[in-house]
Amino acid sequence: LSLAGREPSRELHLRILRRAAILFGLGLLLAWAPFYTVVWERARIPGVLQRIGVVYLFAALAYLHLRWRARLALSISLLAGYWVAMKLGGDLSPQDNLAFRVDHAILGAHTWRYAPGPGDPEGILSTVPAVVSALAGIFAGEWLRSTRSTTRKLVGFLVAGSLASGIGLLLHPHFPINKNLWSPSYVVFTTGIALLCLALCHELFDRRGAAWAKPFEVFGKNSILAFVGSGALAKALLLIKLDDPGGTPVSLQKILYSSFYAPYLPDYLASLTWALSHVLLWLAVVWWLDRRRIYLKT
Repeated sequence: LSLAGREPSRELHLRILRRAAILFGLGLLLAWAPFYTVVWERARIPGVLQRIGVVYLFAALAYLHLRWRARLALSISLLAGYWVAMKLGGDLSPQDNLAFRVDHAILGAHTWRYAPGPGDPEGILSTVPAVVSALAGIFAGEWLRSTRSTTRKLVGFLVAGSLASGIGLLLHPHFPINKNLWSPSYVVFTTGIALLCLALCHELFDRRGAAWAKPFEVFGKNSILAFVGSGALAKALLLIKLDDPGGTPVSLQKILYSSFYAPYLPDYLASLTWALSHVLLWLAVVWWLDRRRIYLKT
């Protein structure tokens, strides 16, 4: 949406590269903060924001330089190429799939230590099909920006979403829907679900003007701040430790959870309420920032 109608230029290319680098850097900052706890020999390099930065870079350049048919052909080629490479490069087990072996060869120990196998869920090779997820979003954005009627847009989202999710399920027996591998079936299936959700949002917010869209709007305006801030707060609550009555250091997160949530609610409900508390806290933050028109932009 931000690049619509823009002509390729050196200035625009540098802007795209700068934004990708900032997103990647914020991801590293969030993963490594507060730095003194990092074991640099196995400090994780990939991550969610890092992948968003890389995917944004390639998807933005594709949007600027390719027409929609070429982008569609590119999307199909990337998914097909990844499918063939993964199938020919070994089995799909955590310890032997090609994506994880590429991560191990290039990144070594600098991957998510909780991942099954030596790879990373936001690793190098699996970023290729993730680019297609972003390109699918571009197609949806172009459809939303078009001059077609809102009814036709809604029907288009519903039809495309139903087809994509159905095709993803049909592909599942041949290449399982798997997030860690970002499998082609996962890309197609989640694209379909996303389009169906977008159809619902388009109906409720654009066509009916539902007033309760405001929380989603303020989160969207400061999404990077909310993502980085919530992640930093979660790490801080785990790193700040206080002594319990027996003199044993306990994290502030555990103290708060065991004092205000666990004693009064069943386990699952206590966990859900803890999570909702974080969401409401950051909703209050981004709402306050929105009222003052303060936005973190990359």
